[in-house]
Amino acid sequence: MTGNSERIGDPLLAAVAAGVEAIDLAQPLTNGMPCSPNHPGFRMVLSRRHGDMVRADGGSAANEVIVTGGHVGTHIDALAHVSQHGLLHGGVDAMAAQTGGAFAVHGVGAIQPRLCHGVLLDVAKLHGVRHLPGGYGITAEDLAEAAEQARVRPQRGGVCLVNTGWSGLWSDPQRYLGFESGVPGVTPDAAQWLVQHGIVAAGADTSAFEQVHPGRGHATLPVHRILLVEHGTHIIEHLRLGELAARGIAEFAFVLAPLNIVGATGSPLRPLALVSGHR
Repeated sequence: MTGNSERIGDPLLAAVAAGVEAIDLAQPLTNGMPCSPNHPGFRMVLSRRHGDMVRADGGSAANEVIVTGGHVGTHIDALAHVSQHGLLHGGVDAMAAQTGGAFAVHGVGAIQPRLCHGVLLDVAKLHGVRHLPGGYGITAEDLAEAAEQARVRPQRGGVCLVNTGWSGLWSDPQRYLGFESGVPGVTPDAAQWLVQHGIVAAGADTSAFEQVHPGRGHATLPVHRILLVEHGTHIIEHLRLGELAARGIAEFAFVLAPLNIVGATGSPLRPLALVSGHR
């Protein structure tokens, strides 16, 4: 790298040379972190510790075993994740697609890594609160007004993230999961607003992206049906959006790169928001 963007012919490399800051939007993966009761949780344990085996020259190594569901921590839903009346997106028979213990179509491995346009719609800021109340339903009007407030608009082929402020509760799993209080989330009319913009994925800082009513849990998932089944739009959950919101960053380049797990319904994700920075 020359350090001089004027000498670099590729515009993308020139932008990187000029300075790019990567903001991590993933929650840390730790034992005991919040996890939806619908999914197996995360567990990491050291399998070998330093000193368990020492080589002749004094060297030692450690390693671990990680057990996790595909929908744990910050993650993306593949189109195979949800069916309606036995059908996946595009009318694919769900039972036939999952024969053999892995999905032959619509698995997370089919999601192509991409660098795309991203926007943050800060609905908590729109309502002047640190976080939306449990069970609050985010409407299409909320999203439109948040976009107007930030002077941004989701773009075709891009990603739209919705800030509820709920990621600030991550350290308190019981409160974050909101079994009693409910959890704020997108309503069906807001989901329709999102797909009208032609985005490839939508995400939020909650466990389900859906409006979860107090005491009812994930009784139904209408937004998952609209996005995944009807429109082929991926969902990203458990995002960490506090830094973007605090800094008022509403538009950025978004790095989307799921693990290439063949036939899986979801994958852990470490999404990045790229913004102009200084070296």
